[in-house]
Amino acid sequence: MQEFLEIGQIVNTFGIKGMVKVKPFTDDITRFDNLKKVYIESNKTKKQYEIEEVKYHKDMVLIKFKGIDKVEDAELLRNSYLKVNRQDEPELDEGTYYIVDLIGLDVYSDEGKLLGKLDDVFNSGSCDIYVVKDELGKQLLLPAISDVIKEINLDEKKIVAHLLKGLI
Repeated sequence: MQEFLEIGQIVNTFGIKGMVKVKPFTDDITRFDNLKKVYIESNKTKKQYEIEEVKYHKDMVLIKFKGIDKVEDAELLRNSYLKVNRQDEPELDEGTYYIVDLIGLDVYSDEGKLLGKLDDVFNSGSCDIYVVKDELGKQLLLPAISDVIKEINLDEKKIVAHLLKGLI
């Protein structure tokens, strides 16, 4: 499992006092309220930044980092990814997973047939959708609901799915 989790990307600056605009990679945007520090990776090195202030603007998060006081300094962070140490994160509820831990898992039907590997996860509005790719690159979209996803086993690196009529 990865030690650091990506929680957003700095897409622009905001204002003239060094704030940055962040596109969040989380289903709970208010998670930023409790952050004290993040890591920003640049040129394969991570640097820790202390968070001074968090605001929200539309579907974006505005963050002011301690020591970043000018728009020119904030501009240098553009396109960087915000990361948090997994150890600093609260324990997930049972049956809840980080997407990064699911990507690459083998996906099997409940009849034992290998369907492919989990390639991506996106939200359709009503539920998450698992994008499974077979070895030929063909995609299968599986709704992440209990009627379909029967088991997720991170230790065995596999997902078991029940294929409802019409899914294939």
